Amino acid sequence: MQKISAVIITYNEEKCIERCIQSVADVADEIIVVDSFSTDMTPEICRSLGVTLIQNEFPGYREQKDFAVRQASNDFILALDADEALSDKLRDSIIEEKKGFTRDGYFCSRIDCYCGRWMKHTTLNSRRKLRLFDRRKGKYAGINPHDRFIPHRGARIGRLKGNILHWGYGTIEEHISKINLFSTISAREYHRMGKKAGFIKIVLNPLWRFIHSYVIKTGFIEGFMGYMASRNLAYLCFLKYSKLRILRERTREGSHKKMASPALQIVPENQAER
Repeated sequence: MQKISAVIITYNEEKCIERCIQSVADVADEIIVVDSFSTDMTPEICRSLGVTLIQNEFPGYREQKDFAVRQASNDFILALDADEALSDKLRDSIIEEKKGFTRDGYFCSRIDCYCGRWMKHTTLNSRRKLRLFDRRKGKYAGINPHDRFIPHRGARIGRLKGNILHWGYGTIEEHISKINLFSTISAREYHRMGKKAGFIKIVLNPLWRFIHSYVIKTGFIEGFMGYMASRNLAYLCFLKYSKLRILRERTREGSHKKMASPALQIVPENQAER
């Protein structure tokens, strides 16, 4: 039977890290938690559960997960976030596959618990995640905070039965807080890449995001919570591009100020003396 290393990144995850670790205990031959110097009980909980705890300053989601993967002793990696856990069916699927891996990586479906309700519709329930993979057959990529493992060309990819269970949004307030954080991270990443945000991206992209989640992905079946989830996903899109627009404008203004040397500026004499 082949061996698996489970890797988890954390920061102040005392409410959910035990559930995550316990869900992989039967499938992982090694559990590595990379913690970004949590200030709550996360490190103590990890040590009490006997996992390998490594603390590393947070360089970004993609970079931290890549770091965690490189700490593993085994080439087959099971990567989870601290607010996730394996369903019983997914755990059994992995145990069966461990008898002899036939693929270089495996997709898993993820289902979100949104404010106490498991969302079977909206785009929250349409996410395939490549979370079990041979680290030699790909690399971490994507745009923070939406990192993902990208397999090399020719890698054989399969799919496992069962779900990754995600408790990402316990309350509306928590979702709004994460929207603000993730939109800022995305805007900075896009700005670093030289991307722009015009009228279409600021106005039409969020509208499409809502329609896609609420209508095409039948979020309306979830009632009010389906509307709230779809509405907030659109708001995330709006904030991301709005913040990118502001970043570009501030950068442009800063460049103009640097180009205008004080020695060449023509200003009234009384202002120049201040």
